[in-house]
Amino acid sequence: MWIDSHCHLDAPEFDADRDEVVSDSRAAGVEAIINLPGHVDHFAQAKATRERYGCLTAYGIHPMWVAGPLLHSKREDINTLRSWVEREKPDLIGEIGLDFFIPNFNLVEQEWFFAEQLKIARDCNLAVSLHVRRSQDHVLKHLRRIKVRGGFAHAFNGSAQQAAEFVKLGFCLGFGGTATFPQARRVRALLHDVPIENIVVETDAPDIPPSFLGTMASGARNSPVYLPRIGAMLADARAMSVDAFAAATSANVRRVLAREN
Repeated sequence: MWIDSHCHLDAPEFDADRDEVVSDSRAAGVEAIINLPGHVDHFAQAKATRERYGCLTAYGIHPMWVAGPLLHSKREDINTLRSWVEREKPDLIGEIGLDFFIPNFNLVEQEWFFAEQLKIARDCNLAVSLHVRRSQDHVLKHLRRIKVRGGFAHAFNGSAQQAAEFVKLGFCLGFGGTATFPQARRVRALLHDVPIENIVVETDAPDIPPSFLGTMASGARNSPVYLPRIGAMLADARAMSVDAFAAATSANVRRVLAREN
């Protein structure tokens, strides 16, 4: 059985067929989905998704909603987030982090929101799901300063040295659609070399489609229903049996989220 460690099931792309997507995913062997909203305005929909489908759920403010092309967040949204976390008791905090790919990104605001959300995770003893796009060293700097209990580095695309630093801090690295493309040599090398105890699988649905769907530019919608097929491709790249890879990566998710650790 598989666990999708990073999915946006509450996204509008699934409004027309969300029930079918969840049903088909379960039938395909996906035992759990971690759903991650990106803005305080999305929290109510994420809660409804959790209640209807039993998803593992995070609450967090995505860096692209802080200083990117989307609706800018306000600093008082941090208080809203803390209230939701204390009341709803989510499984983790996320998706949070830094994105230095966004044109004209606001470093000050991104770092402020990231640090404040790490503090909430620390105070509530929750793992975090990290957005780390061209920002690995800056994210590591904050993680060393504000100690959290680990989590997942979503869609990891850093160097082997950076990967080792995340592992030292108790993080698993997330691999998904990108690693199914043969030309993604660095990501596939990481998938092969990172300890299996620090690997989780993800879809980031509806984003980051795997090679068998085409690219994001083609408009393909990724879905948790594809996780077993993605996972089988990752297992092959890792030179592991599919069953062993599924069991190990799912166990990693459960270990990271277990409060007693």
